[in-house]
Amino acid sequence: MQVRVLFFGALRDLAGRSQDALTLPEGARLADLLAHYEGDIPRLKEFLPAIALSINQEYVPSSAALHDQDEVALLPPVSGGNGGVAAHVALVYERIATGTVLAKIKHPEDGAVVVFEGIVRDHTRSRHTLCLDYEAYEPMARRKLEELAAEALGRFQVREVAIVHRLGRLQHSETSVLIVVASAHRAAAFDACRWLIDTLKKTVPIWKKEHFADGAVWADGEPFPDDIPTAGRTLAGPPASK
Repeated sequence: MQVRVLFFGALRDLAGRSQDALTLPEGARLADLLAHYEGDIPRLKEFLPAIALSINQEYVPSSAALHDQDEVALLPPVSGGNGGVAAHVALVYERIATGTVLAKIKHPEDGAVVVFEGIVRDHTRSRHTLCLDYEAYEPMARRKLEELAAEALGRFQVREVAIVHRLGRLQHSETSVLIVVASAHRAAAFDACRWLIDTLKKTVPIWKKEHFADGAVWADGEPFPDDIPTAGRTLAGPPASK
């Protein structure tokens, strides 16, 4: 059988390619695919404790079975639609128009609208930042944003949620992510907004590359939550202490 393998962020640089077509025997599992790439990309083993895996845009453990024409993604820690809830969820390459999104969300029954904007600053740990590049596993990222919006509506007493994330190259002071939450009461709106950005930063496959005068690096991502299996946890248990 043949599967399509996608590499993102620092893993793409490590592999020297963004995707691959790999032929495996029938009955192969993700662990077999990882073993192949450990031989092909020796440094991959260093990343396994933190890498999440997906098949057809769903997080899975390395014990998961593979099937012909599956799309497999190797996902480093993430940085940080249409109809129903998804009407206000988007990945965009143009500037985020906060005022336009806010105008669509506000409604006479709302007593509060909380707005969070993540913006590009001009420094990182005392180094001057020239610009940022954001990339995503777009189909999966969009689906996960829609799931987050739906979960927020069920978890908190809020009426509506909007999430817009920018991709591509961003300059200083440009908005990288916008979250808008509308509710009858401010407490629920604040709680939902914080939960959304904190969860997005840990679970949605979007990565950030920082450009400096002396080079560029992929930003360190936050560890995946415990309920998302990683290659290291599912292959060999938790990473050894240092």
